[in-house]
Amino acid sequence: MFKPIGKLIVALNGNVKKSQIAAGIAWGVLLGLIPGGSFLWVVLFLGSFFFSHHHWSKIFAMTIVKLLSPLFIYFIDAIGWEILNYEAFQPFFTTLYNMPFVPFTRFNNTLIMGGLAGGIVLWLPAFIVFMALIPLYRNHIAPIIRNSKLVKTVAKSPFLKFIDNAFFK
Repeated sequence: MFKPIGKLIVALNGNVKKSQIAAGIAWGVLLGLIPGGSFLWVVLFLGSFFFSHHHWSKIFAMTIVKLLSPLFIYFIDAIGWEILNYEAFQPFFTTLYNMPFVPFTRFNNTLIMGGLAGGIVLWLPAFIVFMALIPLYRNHIAPIIRNSKLVKTVAKSPFLKFIDNAFFK
């Protein structure tokens, strides 16, 4: 868990475009809402590598969403149930289920369908919010942290060099 945090901090303070970081976080939200281990999750995870975004911010956001998922799993399940039981979608879902390989995605699972729907709905708002927050961090918060006495003291310590070599190299 330390490596994604370190890579995200380096990206936030470096020359990585804010749109790439925001897109990575949005992908992390989408992937974090879908239960891991399903074929759909694997396809989306592998498919995400064809898009330009910061991969460590994706992994960091996905980890945070997965850790927080017990707080909102009921809502994801309820959304999935509503979508799967919506009368107008039944012919479409029947067609999907009868196609080759599509049933392996387990789209007919309420958690997977709810996570997919929630992730798709939250992708754009997450992207927009983090597009606004990253310049705020870079222009206002990072200089305060960088110039603090604590950071200057810790930066001089040999322990930090050991941590840097152990976790981030």
